[in-house]
Amino acid sequence: MDWDSLYCPNPCCHYYGITFKRSWLVRNGSSRGQKQALCGACGSSVALRYGTAYFALDADSSIFELAFRALAEGNSIRGTARIVEIDPETCRDWLERYAHHCRLVMLYLWRELHLEECQLDELWSFVHTKEANLAAAKRICQTYGDAWVWIAFAPPWRMVIAFVVGKRTQENANLLQRARVACQ
Repeated sequence: MDWDSLYCPNPCCHYYGITFKRSWLVRNGSSRGQKQALCGACGSSVALRYGTAYFALDADSSIFELAFRALAEGNSIRGTARIVEIDPETCRDWLERYAHHCRLVMLYLWRELHLEECQLDELWSFVHTKEANLAAAKRICQTYGDAWVWIAFAPPWRMVIAFVVGKRTQENANLLQRARVACQ
C-alpha cells in the first residue's frame, strides 16, 4: 500500500481527505497484521486497506487475489472455488465484494467525466414472444413482448454511459436522458 494515498477517514477531522504527506497522519504499527496510521489531529486510527476491497478481509490476500484473477478470466464460481480451495459461498461473497468496490471506483472516476459528444440510440428485441403473438394475459404482465434497450454512448471513448431496458415509452426515454445528464 502506498502511504502517500492514505488520508484521515473521519469526516469531522480538519485533515479529512488530505493525503499523508500534508496531513497529521503518522505510522502506528499494526493490528492483526494489518499496518495502521494514526491521525494526530483527531486521534482516529486508519487501516492501510481502508477504502479498498481488502478492508476487513478475513482471508489471506494472495488467495483473495488469485480468486479475483480466476473470476476475471471467466472461470465459474464453483471452478474458482475449486482452484483456490474455498467454499463456493465464500467465492460468491468475494465476487460481491469485488463488484461493489469496482462500482465505487467507476463512480469516483466518472465524477469528472467531460463529455463533448453523447449519442442516444435504441435497440429493439423481445422477451419470450413478440408483442403481436402475446396472449392478452401476458400483455398485462409487462415483462414479456417487445423490449427496448435505450443507450447513451460516448464515441470518443467507445463507452456506454447509461442504458435503460424497458418498453418504448416516453417515461423510459426521459429516464435515459436523466441518467445521461447525471454523468455530465
